[in-house]
Amino acid sequence: MKVSGAWLDNPGTKAVMGILTGAGHHALAVGGCVRNALLGVPVADVDIATDALPETVSALAEKAGLKAVPTGIAHGTVTVVSGGEGYEVTTFRHDEESFGRHARVSFGASLQQDAARRDFTMNALYAQADGTLIDPLGGLPDLQARRLRFVGDPQARITEDYLRILRFFRFHAQYGDPAQGLDPEALAACAEHSAMLETLSRERVTAELKKLLDATDPAPAVAAMAQAGVLAAVLPGAQPQALPVLVHLEAGKPGGWLRRLAVLTGEVETLRLSKAEARDFGKVRDAFSGIDTPAALGWRLGWRLGCDALLGRAALLETSPAPGWQAEVMRGAQADFPLKPKDLMPSLMGPALGHALAQAQEHWLAQDLKPDRAQLLARLGLA
Repeated sequence: MKVSGAWLDNPGTKAVMGILTGAGHHALAVGGCVRNALLGVPVADVDIATDALPETVSALAEKAGLKAVPTGIAHGTVTVVSGGEGYEVTTFRHDEESFGRHARVSFGASLQQDAARRDFTMNALYAQADGTLIDPLGGLPDLQARRLRFVGDPQARITEDYLRILRFFRFHAQYGDPAQGLDPEALAACAEHSAMLETLSRERVTAELKKLLDATDPAPAVAAMAQAGVLAAVLPGAQPQALPVLVHLEAGKPGGWLRRLAVLTGEVETLRLSKAEARDFGKVRDAFSGIDTPAALGWRLGWRLGCDALLGRAALLETSPAPGWQAEVMRGAQADFPLKPKDLMPSLMGPALGHALAQAQEHWLAQDLKPDRAQLLARLGLA
């Protein structure tokens, strides 16, 4: 069996693999690029596994006029830049000892040993430069069945890196078959070690949670996380019940992780959000308990966040937005409030001016954005 795609035919890919095979070494595309190619979904990054030692990879790259960056030299990874793209080239290795995320590795491993240290069987797939598939652990049947399994003992894989607990649920959401459910042995191991998630950096947890919530339908995986105690470990207080309703309202079109996080809520302070993300999250979450019309939400929050707020509110109430809601949100997002501060001056100044403007805005929103400048001035007794 062979894999194919523009990622494999890319001159940059060919150049990196060529400098290795030309010197008598193995050069195998591995992991996500092979998995995605077999599934027919876009390939983002091309990782390459080789039996060449890191210093040999660097020397061969430099000899060929390519830039070599020792991005993970302790773990055998050299990033080779070719055709403007970075290729992570990693020497076959196996773990001598593991310390959570950190491990002492040995090079000179066999392909079988290299595959055995990977996380999931569907990620332990390799391809030669001509596309010939190499499947040392039987991951292809799992991939074809959309069955997510850890390589070997789930307990061992998880204790090597506790982030693999979250990756298990994220990969199931992205690539698993919801009808099959999650692998019971893996789920039990995730539940057993869920408390160890607190040892991970908030940045790593947040990044993984965002990817999970960006899946087309993360609801089954998130429900399983809740049952296993994993959701409470990373997002205390989160409630998953409204998430499947939200996904249904999105009609198969992913709405972005922030909207979905907002309906889960919980103690988001445990996550590492940027200032802009935290601000937007707060706006959307606050709007859930409000009574603003779709047009008012569009004016207050803009098109994107207005849609997030309206759909999230509907999901929490287990109802559907009113017909034409998208057009109404857009109408509000494009509307201009008729009054300017100068329209109220010099009759009003300072705090009185701000208070009057706020009153006029609330009236304008309550009246479906219809009162014009003259009507608002009359409302304030300034006509």
